[in-house]
This record gives sequence, structure tokens and C-alpha cells, in this order.
Amino acid sequence: MDGNQGPETAPADPAPATAVTDLAALLAVVPAPDSAAELIDEIRDLEDLKSAMAARQARHAVAFDLLQRREQAAAGVPAEKLGAGVGAQFALARRESPARGGRLLGLAKALITEMPHTLAALETGQLNEWRATLLVRETACLTPADRAAVDEELAPDAGTFAGAGDRSLVAAARAAAYRRDPRTVTERAAHAATERHVSLRPAPDTMCHLTALLPVAQGVAAYKALSGHADTLRAAGDPRGRGQLMADALVERTTGTPGGISGVEIQLVITDRALFQAGAEPARLPGYGTVPAGWARTLINGTKGPQSGEGGSSRGHSGSPGPGAVATITDRNGDGQSGGRPGPGGTGRGDDPAFTLWLRRLYTHPGTGELIAMDSRARLFPPGHRRFIQTRDDTCRTPYCDAPIRHLDHIIPWHTGGPTTTDNAAGLCEACNHTKETPGWKARPAPGTRHTLEITTPTGHSYYSTAPPLPGTPLRPSATDQPGSQPGSRHRRQLRHQAKTLRRGKPKVGAAA
Repeated sequence: MDGNQGPETAPADPAPATAVTDLAALLAVVPAPDSAAELIDEIRDLEDLKSAMAARQARHAVAFDLLQRREQAAAGVPAEKLGAGVGAQFALARRESPARGGRLLGLAKALITEMPHTLAALETGQLNEWRATLLVRETACLTPADRAAVDEELAPDAGTFAGAGDRSLVAAARAAAYRRDPRTVTERAAHAATERHVSLRPAPDTMCHLTALLPVAQGVAAYKALSGHADTLRAAGDPRGRGQLMADALVERTTGTPGGISGVEIQLVITDRALFQAGAEPARLPGYGTVPAGWARTLINGTKGPQSGEGGSSRGHSGSPGPGAVATITDRNGDGQSGGRPGPGGTGRGDDPAFTLWLRRLYTHPGTGELIAMDSRARLFPPGHRRFIQTRDDTCRTPYCDAPIRHLDHIIPWHTGGPTTTDNAAGLCEACNHTKETPGWKARPAPGTRHTLEITTPTGHSYYSTAPPLPGTPLRPSATDQPGSQPGSRHRRQLRHQAKTLRRGKPKVGAAA
């Protein structure tokens, strides 16, 4: 599977079809209801089933955590490190990021050990997993005894929240928690200010969500300042909408420049054909994802004209670059010829003061898009290797983890003879790198059309991560060509075979008539 999303996994010894597999095959052949009322009834039944499955997952998660802790203790792991890597294994099994897997494991523990009424409501379909998460979250600051008391007071399994929305549920949980322990709840609110942060998430159509978690007074003050500024400009006749004016003011006040770009290197990855010959192959913007080629060309042209350089990179001679971007060009032909000329906005001469764009060439395999590797005898990856690995991997290489790369890791550890090469390197977030070092976890490079990493967990399950395709990479002919996809492909074939068998054995409607 492309990118950081690993394919399905299976133990080294595939087990026979389980009851869950049989259930999936059965659901695939159950005929759909004929009437609208029956469709709604089944939709409700399926929602209840999903909740019951979530409750069963929670029970399994707690049991798995207990077993892993026992095994770690028997292996001599220090008490303070017991449970390391359990949340990451749970996340991989659920196809979730490690961070979310840890939260889901915490949810399971709270439900099983401290909130039996909420668990019962989840098992019977009166709450879904998200609403159970809300109740757990709002009581997280309480002692186990107080949390159990709030759980009993609210009694979700008695239909307390039938018809209530999420806000009503959260408000009731907060009020009950405050009645039990007002001091702790107040201290939690005071401590929350230390959790303030700013985050960036991709949005459709080359947009993004820039989110700030702030203390309420500061957040309201910032919003009022932006809205007041927008109202002033609107009154003066500015044709932009109020929301546009607020967004523009936020960017300008943050960056200090009207256009919002202030010498930040954004590392746009684009093919030579898309940049110089108006090709349609999409580009990639690290930290965001895929962007249209036309949009990428507009961004580059707005930063004062690219130039093809000798030796793999080029830059102006006027000192460090000003506002602009680095365009990393992938050359699928491997001939080093970009075939372009300076774009609009600059003469392209080295002494052009408007020339603020760097181009770095990457050479990719014509068929697979695999980057050409480099080698080093050093333990630490040199700057060229670091840039290479970050461009290749884009985000953390752990399956389902989209976190930014913080550590460049030797897949086979350096102290065990692992070389400092790009083939033996993977970009990981800090949490995933620490998880990889816990007992029972193994990683190794695996064969594949592009750089592939195999991760084996303490239970013997293997997960695969293939480097995401660079712009211009040919479409792969089949998902089965990817390493590690065989178990999942085999599993899907088994489901299809079982479904066909059930269909053949099912009596045809009206046959008896």
C-alpha cells in the first residue's frame, strides 16, 4: 500500500477463518430490505452492532494490555516501563495512528475498570464509541472512585441521554464532575492553559486548517481584534468578505508581510515536465500533501522565477534567499536535463536580485519512482542524506501515522552493524522512534518497488510501509505487487470465496412457487 498507510497484516502462520471472518462474509450476502422502514430499522441495528463491537474491542484491549505487561515483567522490564509499545500495537491493529491508539487504549481502561454503566450503554447501543469517549474525557480529572460515582449518577445505560446531543451530554458530565470534586475540576481548568498550541491540518482544494488552542480570554481577544479590523476595512469599502479579511489579517500580522510568505523554505516537490512544460502531474507540498500542478506553478512564479541549475541545484548570488520556496524537481528520465528556462518574474541571471528560488534535482527510477540512494560511513546522516530521506518519506513511516518527521532512524541499528545509508533509514516521529526501541519490536528494509519498511510487533504481526510516490511516479499495475500485501489480498479473496459459496447455497426467492 502506498504512503505511510500499511496494508493488512497477518501472523506468520495464518489462522483458519474466524467467527468474525464468517460474520463479514455473511453480511456481504444478506439481502437488503425492500422498504424504507426496513432500511431504517437495519441501519439502526447495524449502528447498535458497531457499538457492541466497540465494547468488545475495549475488553480485548484491556486484556491485551494486561497480558503484555505480564510478559514484559517476566522478561525483566522495569516497572516504570511496563506497557511500553502496547498502545502502538493496538493502534496498528485498528489501523489508527499511534497517538489515537494510545487514547483508545485509555478509553478502554476507563470503561472497563471505572465506568461500568457507560460500558453497558456502549454494549447495548445506547451510546456509540465517540459519545462514550466524551464521557470518559470529561471525567478524566476525577479519582477512580469519583469517576465511578459520576458514571452511576448519569447511568447512561438507563437511557439518560436518549435524544440528547453531544453538547448536552458533555454539559451533564461536567456538572456531575464539578459536584463531585470542584477543586480538581478548577485546577484542571487552570492547568489547561499549559496545553496551548498551534497545529496545521490539510483541507481540500489546497487549503489548510491553522488551529490555535488558547485560553478563552486570549482566544476571544484575538478573534475580536481580527473581526474589528475586518469591520473597519469593510466600512472603508474593501470588497473582500469579512472572513477573507480576518484570514488575511491573521497571516499578515503573523508573518509580518502582506503576502504572508517571509523567507520560509517550503520544499515543493514537482516534476520537471510539470514545472517547465506545463505538465499535469500533481506536485507534493510537504506538511500538506498533493497539490495541482497549475497551483504549484503559480506559487513558484509568484516567488520570482525558477532557473535550471548545473550540478543538481541553483541559487542566486545575492546572499541567502528571501521570500520564496525550494522546488525539488524529480527527473524520471534520469538524464539530468530539466529542459526548462527561467520563469516569469526574473531574468534568471545569477546577479538578478529578484531571483529567490532554489531548484534541487532528484533522480528517480523510470518505472518505480525510487530515489537514487547515497552512502555514508558516518553514524549521523549528513545534511544531503537528511534532506533526501525527508523528501522521500514526507511524514512518519509508521503505518497510519501522519506525524511530522522528528528523528532520522537507522532501520537496522547502527550499533548492530546497520549502515548509514538511505536504504537503511526511515523518517519517524519521536514517539514511534521510542516505540521501535522497546523489547520485541523489530524493523528491517523489505524488497519492493519503492523503499519499503517491515515492522514486526512483539506478537509476531508484520506491517509494511512503502515510501509515498513522488510526483511523476507511474501508476502501479496492481496492489498485489506491493510487499506485504499478500496477507490482506489473501484475506479478501477468502471473504469473496465464502460469499460466493453462501450465495450458491442460498435458496432462490420464488423457487418454491
